Amino acid sequence: MKLNPDVSSSRRKSRKHHFSAPSSVRRKIMSSSLSKELRNKYHARSLPVRKDDEVRIVRGKYKGRDGKVTQVYRKKWVIHVDRIQRDKANGTSVPIGIHPSNVVIVSVKLDKDRRAILDRKDRSKTAQSSDDIVVD
Repeated sequence: MKLNPDVSSSRRKSRKHHFSAPSSVRRKIMSSSLSKELRNKYHARSLPVRKDDEVRIVRGKYKGRDGKVTQVYRKKWVIHVDRIQRDKANGTSVPIGIHPSNVVIVSVKLDKDRRAILDRKDRSKTAQSSDDIVVD
């Protein structure tokens, strides 16, 4: 059911907006879920993936492999993980692109901005603030 009159429910337009999205919007779309331990620690479900995060691949041919994100390739909608690569015919190795929805973030590279994002997304704080408001 369509709720917002400003957003189209047309498949054609949705796909157009998705694939022609600017880099700032692609960052948000290219999010990965957090591991169970991090989910309990930060009270957030997912986070935009970033270089130097450590991830575990949970879907596809490379399922079960862990590694550090070496590149977030927004133009191609993929991330490159170290040690996930294939050898070409001429002997050079090229990284294999993996979609961020197929990985789970195992370790987060924290800095001040990332910390602010996690604090803002913290569900326990929003639950506490809604409990504090008592209407008689």
